[in-house]
Amino acid sequence: MAFDFKREYILENDRVLLRPLNLEDEEYLSRFSINEPDLWKYSLIPANGIENLRNYLKIAIQGRTSKTAYPFIVFDKKTNQYAGSTRFYDIQENHNSALLGYTWYGKQFQGTGLNKNCKYLLLEFAFDEMKAERVEFRADNNNKRSIAAMKSIGCIEEGILRSNCASIDGRRDSIVFSILKEEWYRVVKEKLVSMTQVHKPVRRKSGG
Repeated sequence: MAFDFKREYILENDRVLLRPLNLEDEEYLSRFSINEPDLWKYSLIPANGIENLRNYLKIAIQGRTSKTAYPFIVFDKKTNQYAGSTRFYDIQENHNSALLGYTWYGKQFQGTGLNKNCKYLLLEFAFDEMKAERVEFRADNNNKRSIAAMKSIGCIEEGILRSNCASIDGRRDSIVFSILKEEWYRVVKEKLVSMTQVHKPVRRKSGG
């Protein structure tokens, strides 16, 4: 699996830009923590309130340092604003696999097509650049919005992990979805291209 945790990957198309998340991004994300605390109703790591946001950022950055995660901040070019965050996590280079999640956006960005553009960039990067064989997604089984979003882009439902992890309210059942490499190239990529109306080539940049 070709992945350099030290490299500053930037994923970009005409609608959205994703760059590596850092601690200073508290400045851009704090308004969501203060004004929209329910964004993390189903999150395993809440970021509602400034202290929780700082802890959220710290954990995300530690994941990159320990080479298990790579978090991004999301910038919406349409509104010229930072919109939220997403990340690869549980990256297993020996198995050529990763999970994609911890995705959230401010309410004004939900349902605007931003998420599908992000998923297109992230999945293209995972399969073309990281050489992943499998990308997995998990969500609280009660999180109907996330489940609908995963189904809409072509993720395949695999089943329910019962009471598999602790949550804010106790324990949760997690629903599991995935996209395999051959599914990406055969179906999902073209589906997302159609849904996002991507006309110009995706631009990628990276720094050392």
